[in-house]
Amino acid sequence: MYDVVALGELLIDFAQQSVDESGYPTMAAHPGGAPGNFLAALNKYGARTAFLGKVGEDAFGRLLLNTLRQAGIETRGILSDPAVFTTLAFVTFKEGDRSFSFARKPGADTMLRFEELDLSLIDQTKVFHFGSLSLTGEPVRETTRRAVAYARQRGKLITFDPNLRPPLWDSAEQAREEILWGLDQAHVVKISDEEVSFLWDCSPEEGARRLLDDHGVRLAMVTLGPKGCLLVNRRGRTSVPSPKVTVTDTTGAGDIFGGSAVSRLLKLGKAPEELEEAELAAIARFAATAASLSTERPGGIPSIPDEAEVLARMG
Repeated sequence: MYDVVALGELLIDFAQQSVDESGYPTMAAHPGGAPGNFLAALNKYGARTAFLGKVGEDAFGRLLLNTLRQAGIETRGILSDPAVFTTLAFVTFKEGDRSFSFARKPGADTMLRFEELDLSLIDQTKVFHFGSLSLTGEPVRETTRRAVAYARQRGKLITFDPNLRPPLWDSAEQAREEILWGLDQAHVVKISDEEVSFLWDCSPEEGARRLLDDHGVRLAMVTLGPKGCLLVNRRGRTSVPSPKVTVTDTTGAGDIFGGSAVSRLLKLGKAPEELEEAELAAIARFAATAASLSTERPGGIPSIPDEAEVLARMG
């Protein structure tokens, strides 16, 4: 059995290290992709996970497979396709803000077909996770929709990450429509305050209420950047600040928050709608601390702190 199986993108994040005198950035390659970061955090904190996806049969694809294996993630559900390249993302910084550019026309992750999925992995899991990047184009959009339906029909807990990346959508309207569909499928949602603003132009508190009332979400987790996070279900709500850290790279921090939070949910062994306020606070503190500590190191998966480090920082 697996605790969590995720479907989605694996890619290489080229993160800006410096800028030369002509203004051109020097980049460093890091393994990435939100679902991979999410699963790696879960594995780091004791969960058993597996991935469904596709990479190119190239150097970067092999790097990603090796990275996931080293993180303890089951990779038999990942295909290597010689016909397409592994997706690349380029992350640059200006006055502290991140900007994304993608080499994905098409990227291997977008070419995953439902017939290629190892459905036995979904059969054997407690939780099925997906994100919005798998809804940006075909054939992976149809694959994702069918995989989510397959998991729901088998009573799996569904988690969803909107993970808004505007350059990958044809329009803001398309992004909003597909993300709202994802919210309708999910029992647990990790969403940022910026994504709440994009969808509804409202406060994080109002966004959490909409998730529960309008979309049937059982546990809403709203990240607030350096301000911390907000967790809400029908039984209560909690708001937790982030510990103060010296930020080096925020890449993957939201994914690490999500994986860390779900790892605590699994340890509690309760349905998300049954969590009491003290339990919500415990999940929020651990996830906010893990995500914050990850920003002190470069990259996504390599930046995930050990559990002992997180607990020590929590005091």
